[in-house]
Amino acid sequence: MKRRSMIVGAAIGGPALWLGGCAAMNQVSAEVSTFGEWPAARRGASFAFERLPSQQQSPEVQQHLEGAAGLALQKHGFRPVAGNAEPDVLVQLGARITRTDRSPWDDPLWWHGGFGRWRHGPWRGPYWSLGASWRYESPRYDREVALLIRDRVSGKPLYEARASSEGNYGSVESLLKPLFDAALYDFPAVGVVNPRRVTVPLS
Repeated sequence: MKRRSMIVGAAIGGPALWLGGCAAMNQVSAEVSTFGEWPAARRGASFAFERLPSQQQSPEVQQHLEGAAGLALQKHGFRPVAGNAEPDVLVQLGARITRTDRSPWDDPLWWHGGFGRWRHGPWRGPYWSLGASWRYESPRYDREVALLIRDRVSGKPLYEARASSEGNYGSVESLLKPLFDAALYDFPAVGVVNPRRVTVPLS
């Protein structure tokens, strides 16, 4: 089994990796964890994204990530800061994808159903078909997005959310926004159970 990751940004607290995955039909199912103490009376905060030094090395990639997260944030009453005004909160983002290439020999029963029957006189027994052993294992992708919302003035972390899922689809274009939607699904509530399963539309 081989695992490969591609770095494109910086995740909360460490390096971030790009995202990909698969969506079943027209929805995405993800494991979501949320933490924090969002002020109950706080609504409609303006926001700006905060880029770590490593994220500033790939501005186009980071812009794509921020575009997807920004759409998810605006669904919950956040608004991009206007012009040169100071935002109410700062948002830090991260995303990763890890590809796992599997070999059929990783499975102790790697022939997967290649048993049959033989007969010699009164005796019967199994046989193994060599032709059944040659098969292709498609790669699997583990993907995760994360965001941290901090008060700009005090620097206090107010809300942290992560969403992760897996599949055999490696494209990123259609999945960033749904996974950020999943991460913020319960905002401003935090999880009583972490992680928990959340399903959101693909579009």
